[in-house]
Amino acid sequence: MIIWLASYPKSGNTWVRTIINELLYTNNNTDNIFNNTSKNIRQFPAYSDFKDSFEFTSQDRTEIIKQKLINKTVKSWVILQNKINQDKKIKLFKTHNLLGKFEIENKEYSFTNLDNTIGVIHIVRDPRSIITSLKNHFSLKSEEEAKEMILDENAWSGLKYKNYIPNYFSSWSNHFNSWKRFPKNNLLIRYEDILENPKNEIIRIALYLKRFFQLEVDDKRIINIVEKTSFKNFKKNEENGKFYENVMGVDRDKKIQFFFLGPENNWRKLLKQKTILEIENKFKIEMKELKYI
Repeated sequence: MIIWLASYPKSGNTWVRTIINELLYTNNNTDNIFNNTSKNIRQFPAYSDFKDSFEFTSQDRTEIIKQKLINKTVKSWVILQNKINQDKKIKLFKTHNLLGKFEIENKEYSFTNLDNTIGVIHIVRDPRSIITSLKNHFSLKSEEEAKEMILDENAWSGLKYKNYIPNYFSSWSNHFNSWKRFPKNNLLIRYEDILENPKNEIIRIALYLKRFFQLEVDDKRIINIVEKTSFKNFKKNEENGKFYENVMGVDRDKKIQFFFLGPENNWRKLLKQKTILEIENKFKIEMKELKYI
């Protein structure tokens, strides 16, 4: 059965995944904070799931190829999970996909189901803070373009370049509401709460994981994980070449900095007032629910 680490992009999924990797798999025995993280908790879907398919290895991603990519990915979601779960073990996967159904040729395909999923750790972040991170991560030309992406109910990634897999985000609000509705073992983590009180949030995550794994933690270990998973340490490891999940820039000539602003991402100073008001108006219900406004 699968436990998802689910989030809209640039909301802290890598942060939570690294914390969980420390809790479950490392025993604090390595200085490399990203040691085997992507192996122990990989992204779903991933290129490895489709590496032998022509559509995914094609360099020329025409509109027809893009649609084939989407269709094949959507049709494969549950099929792949059925195979993954054959050993009946608990596994964790990172995903940015919306939780829901997608219609192809009058047939509905779900991202997952209760036969394959036992729980979700749902990570959310203030959408006003996400704008600047989206602009950097996806090499977008402007704040306006990043804003349009977070509002887009048909937003996909992974369609432009060879070896990338389509992910269906939809809008920030649709994404949040989709995972909020998952009915079992649903733990909500706010990015801002990890920033403000990382020790408390790590304890919450550890208590959740204890439902499924043998896990013993004490105060010393929690404090160690707080220090190892700080944004400052993440940035240091990335600068030293120990982070391997950066995406390529729009010109494909260099990698984009992954750990960009972190605690310095102050939307009040970085965003135009017009952008702030539009985001708050569009996502008012969800932002009030999450106490962002």
